[in-house]
Amino acid sequence: MDILVAVLQFIVNEILSKPALLVGIIALVGLLFMRRSAGDVVSGTLKTILGFLIMSAGADLLSGTLTPLGAMVQAGFHLHGVVPTNEAIVGLAQKAFGTQTAAIMALGFVVNILLARFTPAKFVFLTGHHLLFMATLLAVVLGSAGITGVNQIILGALLLGTAATVLPALVHPFTQKVTEGAGFALGHFNTVGYIISSLIGKGVGKVMKDKSRSTEEIEVPEQLSFLRDSLVMTTMTVIVIYLILAIIAGPAAIASQAGGSNYLMYAFTQALTFGASVAIILMGVRMILAEIVPAFQGIAERIVPNALPALDCPTTFTFAPNAVVFGFISSLVGGIVGLFLMGPLGLALIIPGMVPHFFDGGTAGVYGNATGGRFGAILGAFINGLLITFLPALLLAFMGSLGLSNTTFGDADFALVGILSGLGSRTGVIGLYVIVIVALVVLVGLASLITIRGKRKAEEAEEAVVENA
Repeated sequence: MDILVAVLQFIVNEILSKPALLVGIIALVGLLFMRRSAGDVVSGTLKTILGFLIMSAGADLLSGTLTPLGAMVQAGFHLHGVVPTNEAIVGLAQKAFGTQTAAIMALGFVVNILLARFTPAKFVFLTGHHLLFMATLLAVVLGSAGITGVNQIILGALLLGTAATVLPALVHPFTQKVTEGAGFALGHFNTVGYIISSLIGKGVGKVMKDKSRSTEEIEVPEQLSFLRDSLVMTTMTVIVIYLILAIIAGPAAIASQAGGSNYLMYAFTQALTFGASVAIILMGVRMILAEIVPAFQGIAERIVPNALPALDCPTTFTFAPNAVVFGFISSLVGGIVGLFLMGPLGLALIIPGMVPHFFDGGTAGVYGNATGGRFGAILGAFINGLLITFLPALLLAFMGSLGLSNTTFGDADFALVGILSGLGSRTGVIGLYVIVIVALVVLVGLASLITIRGKRKAEEAEEAVVENA
């Protein structure tokens, strides 16, 4: 038994929880199945891994620039409360739930593969760290509700595998609109926020009609033509935000991070680093998509026919870089507004976490922009900001002693799955099994219908193009 646990922990900790290696292995297997030459196999595998490492390095660098920004927001607006940070809460949970997390993640990935193989919802979730986060959440919520041992692992795996299959399918009609059918799906557990942002954008698009142009079509005077470069626009916008917040917060707010440097120059430098981080992320994304999508065809042909890889949210950033900035700012504003609404409602104060607001809010901006232009991006991301403020506050009640640790999960899907799992756990082990199985059948059925409908529409569109040619 100890050997089995050690093997599972190795698979989870050394492979499944490391997206670069996980996706590299997927690319390797796919290229081998396609019988590519040895040189192509080595090149494709290494480029896929390097692309993920480059994207991750950019994300880590960007996260570092968001730390002083969060400090400035808290100091400038005198905010105190719980800060949602996935990495922090997962780290705290591993001591008590490490073994259960490993088992849930490994078996949950198997459930995802089986569902993708035998149902029309053919999406394989490859964002390894989000699988780890969701597995940890389920281990904590189920364990805190008194469901332990084998039941905890089986129920957690079923829930994880279902979420990993269904959520990419539900958002995929909008993902296709964002990527123009680029051949991959979205695998990021803030799907509810992206769906809502897309629907809001769709509504805004109907009301505004042609008045809400894409964020990528921003008109600027000729003398400011340099702002047409999305990277320059992003960096200039962030510089203004950082400097304004630094002035409001004062030098004491970031003294510990500045290390003796002038606080305004430190803020300016961090803003420039933010822009560089975005450029690195986009470079890594381009490398990943150039390699993983063709390589995944080998997996789809042999193991999971017609499957799509569900990838991390930055893979959407290249399709609307300006929308990422619109979404980040709007989501952050939504988080601040939500914070001031929580006191009267008697909820724990959720301090806006810069990392979830950038990645979740930025992606919500991309999806809102795809369906409703710049106004869709702004309003959709604003609602996303409210979601990732209120839902984490409600989740705290289901996390046992970890609910008092001053941090929690930051994305909408984590909170929603955790809340529903916690409520279902109150029916007991047998009751929860019934709920989980019914939910699996219903949700996978819904995801399958959406997938079939989407393929039918795509085929009709292709036929129309052929007829018009």
